[in-house]
Amino acid sequence: MPLFDAVPLDLPDAGLHYLPDWLDGATADRWLAFLLAETPWEQPQVRLYGRLYPLPRQVAWYGDAAYRYSGLTHRPLPWTPLLAEIRATVEALVGQPLNGVLLNHYRDGRDSMGWHSDDEAELGRDPLIVSLSLGGARRFDLRRIGQSRITHSLLLEHGSLLVMAGATQHHWQHRVAKTRRPCAPRLNLTFRQVHPQP
Repeated sequence: MPLFDAVPLDLPDAGLHYLPDWLDGATADRWLAFLLAETPWEQPQVRLYGRLYPLPRQVAWYGDAAYRYSGLTHRPLPWTPLLAEIRATVEALVGQPLNGVLLNHYRDGRDSMGWHSDDEAELGRDPLIVSLSLGGARRFDLRRIGQSRITHSLLLEHGSLLVMAGATQHHWQHRVAKTRRPCAPRLNLTFRQVHPQP
């Protein structure tokens, strides 16, 4: 499915496209089962206000370079054949190279991702973030930087792809909030191009 067939999200100062059925169900199921079982998941701790807290999800970083965010430096794991295959497919879709992927494992509704922008210096001026969702659907919220009100929400479903490009990270924050609703485990693969800093 070409990128121009995606559903554009009409937000100012943003380049967002959503492909709800990017993967067929059988492929999405197969990738989910394999990645859940074969990924060496970690749950690092982050320091907030002088105290250490476990990250509210499990993570793994694969790529060609280290990646630093939230005070954590992730050394890259080598590309697996499956992740290399997915990367090549995503690169063909967006027409740009991507040299790393962050895997997030949301085990249930208590796992989450707080408000943030993917604006680390090593991602370049206008980062391209390509996000593949597998497993249980979770709500994805967006708000203007400097504001507290949620401007737009989107349900990221099994086998869907969300592309964030252009100036999106300069003007918008996003999150996956905790929920009390029962939800199946979810994997999120966010592909990006990292430019190592000197």
